[in-house]
Amino acid sequence: MTEITATMWKRFSRKQSLERFGIEFVLLMLFLWATRSIDIYWPFVADAPSQAADLLNRMTPPNFTFLKDIVPSMIETINIATLSTIFAVILSFPLAVLNARNTTPHYIVQMAARFIIVTSRSVNELVWGLIFVVFFGPGVVAGVAALTMRSLGFMAKLVSEAIEEIDHGQVEAIRATGANGAKVFTYGVLPQILPIIIGTSIFRWDINIRQSSVIGLVGAGGIGILLTSSMNLFRWQNVSMILISIFFVVLAGEYVSAIVRKKLI
Repeated sequence: MTEITATMWKRFSRKQSLERFGIEFVLLMLFLWATRSIDIYWPFVADAPSQAADLLNRMTPPNFTFLKDIVPSMIETINIATLSTIFAVILSFPLAVLNARNTTPHYIVQMAARFIIVTSRSVNELVWGLIFVVFFGPGVVAGVAALTMRSLGFMAKLVSEAIEEIDHGQVEAIRATGANGAKVFTYGVLPQILPIIIGTSIFRWDINIRQSSVIGLVGAGGIGILLTSSMNLFRWQNVSMILISIFFVVLAGEYVSAIVRKKLI
């Protein structure tokens, strides 16, 4: 019996080793193929550390006198993140209800809602920014619209999944009292998903603080416009001051969101 077990274990170990070797070989081939297909110019790669050191030397010391020009753009950036999050919360809630299997009125309605969610999530913030800059022109409106559209799918997906995972016993208990559909949803579904809505909203605002610093690179308002102009003019000391400011604003956003999440959830 012991010999049979030992033989089976050896065969199993040999099979596992062959499978592991096959997976590692395929991954190695994919890596080599990807490396060749992107046409890397290795002299530039080798020269990258010296170029980085040269750029860092140009960026120091930061131009602290430039801070007075940064503050208005940074406030604009925070406003873009806040407004886009508020609009996304308002628009994503009905979309999540229509997308959830247990609250959608019809299969076709669910597919339409899912199409909007997938479209929102599959397009990057910068691409949405480029699209809305064409619609509204450069500025804050384009930035708010871009981040709202991107946040919409993110929040609707998470909230719709929360709706599908609710305790249906609580819903049935309220329905048994003779309550209509609106009251069943208000008292049976909403209390169960409210912590998810609050937590997701805070998390998305935290993300939008970071993203609103980037979308200005395509002209969608905020500190990104100032960053782009400073880089185009090779004012690297101003660039370093902008990057430091973005770092501290993102850090403050993390701190505020953590406090709010702890108080409300």
